[in-house]
Amino acid sequence: MSVDTPILNQGGTDADLIKNTTTKDFLRDVIEASREVPVLVDFWAPWCGPCRQLTPILEKAVRVAKGAVRLVKLNIDEHPQIPAQMGVQSIPAVFAFQDGRPVDGFMGALPESRVNAFIARLIGDDAGDTAADIEAADEALAAGDLNAAAQLFGEVLQKDRENAQALAGLAKCYIKTGDLTRAEQTLALVPPAKADSAPVASARAALELARKTPAAGEIDALRAKLAADPKDAQARFDLALALNAKGDRKGALNELLTLVSKNRSWNDDAARKQLLQLFDAWGPSDPSTITGRQRLSSLLFA
Repeated sequence: MSVDTPILNQGGTDADLIKNTTTKDFLRDVIEASREVPVLVDFWAPWCGPCRQLTPILEKAVRVAKGAVRLVKLNIDEHPQIPAQMGVQSIPAVFAFQDGRPVDGFMGALPESRVNAFIARLIGDDAGDTAADIEAADEALAAGDLNAAAQLFGEVLQKDRENAQALAGLAKCYIKTGDLTRAEQTLALVPPAKADSAPVASARAALELARKTPAAGEIDALRAKLAADPKDAQARFDLALALNAKGDRKGALNELLTLVSKNRSWNDDAARKQLLQLFDAWGPSDPSTITGRQRLSSLLFA
């Protein structure tokens, strides 16, 4: 795994920020260097697939930090002594050194947002730390890792109790677990000045949606009702909500757009209104929202 072509950086050249080391040079490159700025040590091996994913992310984050942190890479196959002394049993493994000693670390190929959050905490960038934590929490929530998402949102709230993005994200975690009462209590903590912010509006829409969504187990029964009577608007409407609850956004869009197309006036334009609520719950930048708005506009203004 080689270092990329050197580029100039405000904190020095690429060679200053990112380098390979050996057992012999570890004292100079890591221990002594960490007395000036924090140093990340990336323990890797050529055969390690996750290492090949993580190292470019580390390199990018170190360059973005512009000299506030350095990266040193150690091939454990060629230099096994130090990783053995540090108890490294699996790779990739990253250790952060500061003032000549290891102070933090992680194992595994973390996503870019988690790496950025790790570095932000290391260098004391509170604003960057918060933004990176929220980004990482949002990614965990989208991936269905509710425990990780809730933990990250909670860490943000420990530093800033009124952070609307974190409160909205934590509320969505509760919604995903079906604890709608705690979701509502969490949203009640949002300061009035931030009550209309996009993340809070999205969480409120998701909460309202969860309150009226039929059980996901009803999907087969609703499909059977539609097969028996394709004009059953309520069954199609309920099926859309059930599909969305299951995570099938495309399916939910298709059913509601079909309802708009075939019977727009049904139940006081309920299908169109429901689509707008889904767009709010999913967020303006979600691909399903973008696609859905385009398709809805095509139907309404054709």
